[in-house]
Amino acid sequence: MDLLELARGPVLQAAAYILVGGTIWRLLGIILLAKKPDYSEARGPGGLGAAAKVIWSRAYTAEPFKRATLYPKIMGYVLHVGLFATVLLFVPHIVFFEGFLGFGWPGLPNSIIFFIGVATVISGVALLVRRLTSPVLKLISNFDDYFSWFVTMLPLVTGLLIPIRLGIRYETLLAVHILSVALLLIWLPFGKLGHTFLVFLTRGTTGMVFERRGAKT
Repeated sequence: MDLLELARGPVLQAAAYILVGGTIWRLLGIILLAKKPDYSEARGPGGLGAAAKVIWSRAYTAEPFKRATLYPKIMGYVLHVGLFATVLLFVPHIVFFEGFLGFGWPGLPNSIIFFIGVATVISGVALLVRRLTSPVLKLISNFDDYFSWFVTMLPLVTGLLIPIRLGIRYETLLAVHILSVALLLIWLPFGKLGHTFLVFLTRGTTGMVFERRGAKT
């Protein structure tokens, strides 16, 4: 078995199992967490409406902080939208998903995806530089922050190298790219990248708790 067969066979399959198992384990850990009794008087219903309100309001920055956070906010959106596009709108990726989903969807031209990929990597590097140069961010950053950044950027960089080749065999570059994706899938449920599937759950819960306590969200 060569490197490419190993990467897109046993390694990718094992990574997918770990992703699913880790995600279920993480969600169950939150759902089954013992709830402390709240003896305070309820000042609001704290229902799904409050959850939806906070999920929506946290998508943009509050007015007093807009100027100070404009740069990282823009870079963050470029990063997230770029990741979405490169993963779900790149035709070879769509063909891969179609193989086990049974259906596909329209994609973007390769040239556009390449441009988006470059912009995504640039935004990621810009956010890393900000983290390294900001005294506050540098102080509160830990291994999780930097390793999560690394495993997110690695598939992008290796994917961008495939059409360039740099004298390396296509099969080798593709194998390295798939291995980097497997690493991302394995790490995703256990680090801060878990916000991929926890973001709406945590924001919604915060909104319900805050409204019940009468806090303005």
